[in-house]
Amino acid sequence: MANFRRLAGNKQGKTVYVRFRLPYYTHWGQSLLVCGSESVLGSWDVKKGQLLRPVHRGDELIWSGDVAVPGGFGCEYSYYVVDDDKKVLRWEAGKKRKLSLPEGVEHGEVVEVHDLWQTGSDALPFTSAFKNVIFRGTCTLDIERPLGIIQNTSNAEVLFSTSDPLTDSIIVHFKVCYPNIDKDTSIHEVGFLQVYVIGHPLKLGKWKVQDGLKLDYADCKYGKNGKLSVETGFRELSMDSSNGPPKYIFVSDGMLKEPPWRGAGVAIPMFSVRTDSDLGVGEFLDLKLLVDWSVQSGLHLIQLLPINDTSVHKMWWDSYPYSSLSVFALHPLYLRVQALSSNIPEEVEQEIMKAKDQLDGKDVDYEATMAMKLSIAQKIFSLEKDLILNSSSFQKFFSENEDWLKPYAAFCFLRDFFETSDHSQWGRFSLYSKDKLDKLVAKDSIHYDIICFHYYIQYHLHLQLFEAAEYARKNRVVLKGDLPIGVDRNSVDTWVYPNLFRMNTSTGAPPDYFDKNGQNWGFPTYNWEEMSKDNYAWWRARLSQMAKYFTAYRIDHILGFFRIWELPEHAVTGLVGKFRPSIPLSQEELEREGIWDFDRLCRPYIRQEFLQDKFGSSWTFIASNFLNEYQKQRYEFFEDSFKEECNTEKKIVSKLRSCTERSLLLESEDKIRRGLFDLLQNIVLIRDPEDARKFYPRFNIEDSSSFKDLDDHSKNVLKRLYYDYYFHRQEDLWRRNALKTLPVLLNSSDMLACGEDLGLVPSCVHPVMQELGLIGLRIQRMPNEPGLEFGIPSQYSYMTKWQVCAPSCHDCSTMRAWWEEDEERRRRFFKTVVGSDELPPSQCTPEIAEFILQEHVEAPSMWAIFPLQDFLALKKEYTTRPVKEETINDPTNPKHYWRYRVHVTLESLLWDKEIKTTIRELVHCSGRSCPSVGETEAMIGEKQPTAVILEKSPSAVQLNGASEKETVAV
Repeated sequence: MANFRRLAGNKQGKTVYVRFRLPYYTHWGQSLLVCGSESVLGSWDVKKGQLLRPVHRGDELIWSGDVAVPGGFGCEYSYYVVDDDKKVLRWEAGKKRKLSLPEGVEHGEVVEVHDLWQTGSDALPFTSAFKNVIFRGTCTLDIERPLGIIQNTSNAEVLFSTSDPLTDSIIVHFKVCYPNIDKDTSIHEVGFLQVYVIGHPLKLGKWKVQDGLKLDYADCKYGKNGKLSVETGFRELSMDSSNGPPKYIFVSDGMLKEPPWRGAGVAIPMFSVRTDSDLGVGEFLDLKLLVDWSVQSGLHLIQLLPINDTSVHKMWWDSYPYSSLSVFALHPLYLRVQALSSNIPEEVEQEIMKAKDQLDGKDVDYEATMAMKLSIAQKIFSLEKDLILNSSSFQKFFSENEDWLKPYAAFCFLRDFFETSDHSQWGRFSLYSKDKLDKLVAKDSIHYDIICFHYYIQYHLHLQLFEAAEYARKNRVVLKGDLPIGVDRNSVDTWVYPNLFRMNTSTGAPPDYFDKNGQNWGFPTYNWEEMSKDNYAWWRARLSQMAKYFTAYRIDHILGFFRIWELPEHAVTGLVGKFRPSIPLSQEELEREGIWDFDRLCRPYIRQEFLQDKFGSSWTFIASNFLNEYQKQRYEFFEDSFKEECNTEKKIVSKLRSCTERSLLLESEDKIRRGLFDLLQNIVLIRDPEDARKFYPRFNIEDSSSFKDLDDHSKNVLKRLYYDYYFHRQEDLWRRNALKTLPVLLNSSDMLACGEDLGLVPSCVHPVMQELGLIGLRIQRMPNEPGLEFGIPSQYSYMTKWQVCAPSCHDCSTMRAWWEEDEERRRRFFKTVVGSDELPPSQCTPEIAEFILQEHVEAPSMWAIFPLQDFLALKKEYTTRPVKEETINDPTNPKHYWRYRVHVTLESLLWDKEIKTTIRELVHCSGRSCPSVGETEAMIGEKQPTAVILEKSPSAVQLNGASEKETVAV
């Protein structure tokens, strides 16, 4: 593209040329474009932005272009990667850039702007977790005011002279950002914290700091002993004079390159917390005690599981925290009823005390706890409803939340009235409408008190969680929430927004570490096309709501934003699914490869010997009751090989239940169900229900006897197409899909975003996560490297694929249980990781626990986050509970009861100086940041001081007459 010099403004006025310059590698068919707030840069219309031209310089691809602007020009701008039609393929993360031209730039002079592409990683220090919590408010240290032609080094500018006597001086403006300074830092303190640019040229002090270039309001940190620390890494400064040398160079060098900040945290479900004040379950206000314990133990983060209301069935099934009744409402389970009023009647106080004793069990009694809390809350509500509902505080809460609060309260009323959350059974209320809602929640409605009770509960949950969240912020502890990948199909959200969901499908995960048969979570998949029509407003509202309480969040199953494992609604297991979106195998593609018999490949392949092998002497009963015989002793190739009443997994479950009730089964129901599922799943290809000429290879295709009985040609072809489908052809599609949706989530709040990226991970996932600044997860027992059985924490990466490390998580056994459940694996770990040929102890002793935890806190990962159970393993007296009882979830059991409670109270842990000291020393000695004990100020002084190294390569015009390569350091 030709160099452009489009005049901006009056031709008779002063015209200055701004030359944008950015190193960036693109793919074929991609270009770089600058777009900004002023018309000359497109007024934020990318189609009207200015394309840049590429030039190879050594190993770099430099994009640059000139824009003519009037004197005194200023604007905001950003860079975009576009295709040939200027369709945006990628955009920068972080804040908009700002440009203000210096005063005194003469007509026709060139101002060159040297920028670096801003990735999501660059924006991490500006998330609320850092700026509002760990560093408690930060300031951007780049200079945005217009600069005059000042040759005083105190103003962050340095004058270089060229060897050409006809050229004027070149002013270089260095700009670097160091965000980790509290906004309340005094001028005196900022003056002490200084950044210098030093280098070989005289103007840069001949490598002497005292003679170097001092930058304004920036910081090259000194340790307590006053010694200077030097930034790591190299930077380049070069100049292209082919289009005329610039008068000014603005070098925007991004962040100060100091050793990366590292911290540690604790993970525990809200329901698992135990205190002296709770009513059978952890409560939001208990988080204040957990904050105190975390601070004293050297931990900067508390990670929770989802805390949204899950009261779909009104029984213990609702203990599953990822099946939301509402993505906005908080769970009444976590309400502290004692805090509802300061005037609780004595008889109610007595009832609360009695309930405390009754519910103080080893595990959570979900149904009894919910019933007791709602009963007590109802009594207090009946006494104070007018006082609360008419208060200005409640009115403010209601006005800010009524868009979701009204439908939620109406849904809860209708659920209880019809005794089901299945809104298809609600008669005229089955289809949501705003008119029906308004009548239902109107003040003159006979149900208004019931509606207001749900308002009241949500109001107090908000107050209690907000109080705890503010307490965490003030004590520099990040509160990390959890964003579930799905919602229950019988939820407020599917009732109000049915168009946003594919209700005839179910969400899950293919076979992986957690379950060899895959997982079926039961959530409907999302209709992303419909969601995109309002720029994903539902998602943006979810994130905005979370940000009221949390400063970080975990994106559950982030792989689902690249592609989701979609199952038919009638499936029970997670095996026979397909990825959405994905590029299927077409009938034409298969026929070109010599694959013709689609009935054979798509229907259950059943032979008499299979029946005899699975069911033994019961095989004839199974055949006659569940299968249609095709030929004598043959059941395969028939369109209805399974009878109509049992041709899906859900139908099989239903029929087996009927047979059990009539005592017709000779073997266990579970064994027969597994055998029938195996037969139903014994296929090679899945035909698309919406297009019969499209097919998807069944997962683990080679394990099926249907595949094994094929001829060699068919097996070779299908094996090749299987690997192409799952591991190659989808990568670009999935990458583009994630880049459409994930940036919307990230831009909806300033929370620190973390992605749970376990399971079958496509190769496109980690580059996208790194580009967007998404923190990943690494569990030691689930390494991604081929050939490794155990991850090596010392080799983990800070800012590439992984950023959070942990020995375990809520979806697997605890560290102690993992150690004790498999002797052979324990021996391999002891030899491989510990480096000992001795026989390891059979139990996870405190010494073993400390070794594993130390490995993780010393890892380069940004965060080391440990389940509270793993911390408790550091002290023998806390390991008396059977290890299996500490498991939070069993992913292989879709009806698992989530009820684990810690067996020691937080008050006891706060009194235990020994374990707090042990944890704090582990964290501190690893070089990770620890919050101050007894103060709200963070221990910024503990972080290792650094400064920046900047390398300047030869340019077309010699500076100061020097031709040799020169280096400068910031």
